[in-house]
Amino acid sequence: MASDDPPHRPGTDLTALTALTARQLNRATLARQLLLAREPLDVRAAVRRVLALQAQEPASPYLALWNRVAGFDPARLDTALAGHTVVKATLMRITLHAVDAADHPPLHEAMLRSLRSARLGDARFTGTGLTTADADALVPTLAAFAATPRTVAECRAHLAERVGEPAGTGAWWALRTVAPLLHAPTGGAWSFGPRPSYVAAATHGLTPPGDPDASRRHLVRRYLAAFGPASVADVAQFTLLSRSVVREALTGGPGGPGGAADAVERVRGPAGDTLYDVPGAPRPDGDTPAPPRLLGMWDSVLLAYADRSRLIPPGHRPLVIRRNGDVLPTLLVDGLVAGVWRPVRDGIEATAFHPLPEDAWAGLGTEARALRAFLADRDPAVYRRYAHWWDTLPAAEVRVLR
Repeated sequence: MASDDPPHRPGTDLTALTALTARQLNRATLARQLLLAREPLDVRAAVRRVLALQAQEPASPYLALWNRVAGFDPARLDTALAGHTVVKATLMRITLHAVDAADHPPLHEAMLRSLRSARLGDARFTGTGLTTADADALVPTLAAFAATPRTVAECRAHLAERVGEPAGTGAWWALRTVAPLLHAPTGGAWSFGPRPSYVAAATHGLTPPGDPDASRRHLVRRYLAAFGPASVADVAQFTLLSRSVVREALTGGPGGPGGAADAVERVRGPAGDTLYDVPGAPRPDGDTPAPPRLLGMWDSVLLAYADRSRLIPPGHRPLVIRRNGDVLPTLLVDGLVAGVWRPVRDGIEATAFHPLPEDAWAGLGTEARALRAFLADRDPAVYRRYAHWWDTLPAAEVRVLR
């Protein structure tokens, strides 16, 4: 079986690489993801620092920034989304993410081959009788049609006029992901309601760089800055790029992504595996304090690795990441997932999967009071439709934090 590691340069002694402990990896992730301390950043800078906020649930980008930004004002994210300086689109793992607008063109271009494979090879598209050539011909017309925001019904009707019914429905299912489209804000508590609207990325000046290899290198380097040190398998898991593509991106160009001055570094993980990182990125000591946090659903930090034990104890993984892909709101204690939370009428109900010390409960209580205040003007019962998962969760202790 081939190794996941790109070939190393002649003369490199892999046994001499810096070795990191599991605690150091955990703290490196928390530092990159602004979870060691809330920082006074504007919205766009914060989104750029963490690369991408998973956004299939509209509230989640807001809760992600509330956990990371000092004095976070949700109105500023409203403004950034309305002005398309932060944009929401289908990107990594064929999942909705909110990203800095400047990142969208290279990220979409980097993911396009995977997006096309996942959608144009699916029976929901091939069953229409359309070909990939047909799809390629339809993308520019769809993008031109979406120069102003369009509803799903309008986009389907536009395609149906060209390919007939029911082929238009299957074409739309595929092309809404393949075409360079953004989700246009539709209002509501979290900028996006249940009925999406789409607008062409080019309408807001976001056009692909025209160099897929460079875009893939951009994505891999941005991932390492936001989530490293990480393995080839980790990058592949987060992006859904193949491991061979990730290896090529790690070694592409002189000295790696971006040229010799931006060479990717190698370090050793706790199991002796090879991890990659960008020079100068923070790697705090393993004993650096990690404050408690109440992470929202699908927080990207929990989905960024093939080996999720960096933040999720293995026994807790099936409890917080459900079989259908739902990722529950989690308690983060000393940098690790310790349970889940949900709003209830008189507070935030916290379910711990193992006993927690009183100082941890005190810190979670402080966070819960701040969270209730944050949700009060938006959606105090956020994530209410996922409450059924709590019927089957084990619990060492349940407290309502007020």
